[in-house]
Amino acid sequence: MAEVLFYHLTESTLEDALPGLLERSLQRGWKAVVQCGSEERRDALDQHLWTFRDDSFLAHGSDREAHVADQPVVLTVTDANANAAEIRFLVDGAAPPDITPYQRAVFLFDGHDAAQLEGAREHWKTMKSAGHTVTYWQQGADKRWERKA
Repeated sequence: MAEVLFYHLTESTLEDALPGLLERSLQRGWKAVVQCGSEERRDALDQHLWTFRDDSFLAHGSDREAHVADQPVVLTVTDANANAAEIRFLVDGAAPPDITPYQRAVFLFDGHDAAQLEGAREHWKTMKSAGHTVTYWQQGADKRWERKA
């Protein structure tokens, strides 16, 4: 069973939080796939990961490209796992595929968006009833993650 983490964004945006989480995943030696809820979000994150910091970028590809199997991070709007990733991030309300092939799945959801909150609650119930190890993390005022459940 996959380990499933829910990250409740309350103090920062997805664009602020995602790069650090991806960097930590890559430091573990994992490849990552980021499933977005829309092509517009995928394309915005595609640009953002090249420029999110002045001194660094995250090498990645997107499902708009033909060859992404060797990319450490792939951005997609589908349930494909083109780079054989060990971790799958689900953002912007993306509906999860079967996550059993992954070591970890991470749902990042905007705490100021009612639809994303409700979607996260439903995914929590589904993942928990499927037998996955599920944890819930929320940002504190200092933007650090605090485990709540």
